[in-house]
Amino acid sequence: MAYITMTDYATANPAVQAEYDDQIAKHGRITNMKRTMLRDIPTFKAYMEWYTLYDRLTAFLDSRAVSVFAYAISEANTCLVCTTFFRKILADAGDDPDNLALNGTEQLLLDFGAAIAKAPNDISEELYARIAERFDEDQRVLLIGFAGLMAATNLFNNVARVDLDEALYNYRKGE
Repeated sequence: MAYITMTDYATANPAVQAEYDDQIAKHGRITNMKRTMLRDIPTFKAYMEWYTLYDRLTAFLDSRAVSVFAYAISEANTCLVCTTFFRKILADAGDDPDNLALNGTEQLLLDFGAAIAKAPNDISEELYARIAERFDEDQRVLLIGFAGLMAATNLFNNVARVDLDEALYNYRKGE
C-alpha cells in the first residue's frame, strides 16, 4: 500500500495540471510515480531530468543498452516499479527479460549498473578498467549521473511505496 497518495488531476492546482498534461502529451499517460511526485513540483522536475540524461546517453548508446543499464540498477535496488517498467520495455521489444542475449557493451553496462546499485564503494578495478576502455571520461560522467538518478528514482518508489502501475502487472518477474 502506498505511503503517499497520488495527486488527483481534478483537484490539482493549475501548475500540477499543466505537468500532468505535459506528461500525457509526451508519454501517452502519467505513471503512479509521477502522480506521487507531483505533490511537489520541484521534486518532480528534478526527477524528470532522468529523461535529459537518457537522451544524452542515446547519443552514443542504443536505447536497448540504456534500458539494460537501468534495468540492472533497478533490479539490484529491488525496485518493483522500475524493474517492472524496464522488463516491459525489454519484453515489448521482443526480449525475454529473464534470459537476455547481451552484446559486449550491454553486458558491461549490466555489470556496471548492478555494481553501482549493490556496492558503489566496492566497484572492482577490473570493472572500472573495462568501463574506461569502452567509454571516455565525459561518457563515464554521464553514465554515473544517470545511474545516480536511476537509483534515486528506485529509492523514491521504494520509500514512498508507490503502487505498481496497472499497465505493468503482466510484466512482473515470475508472471
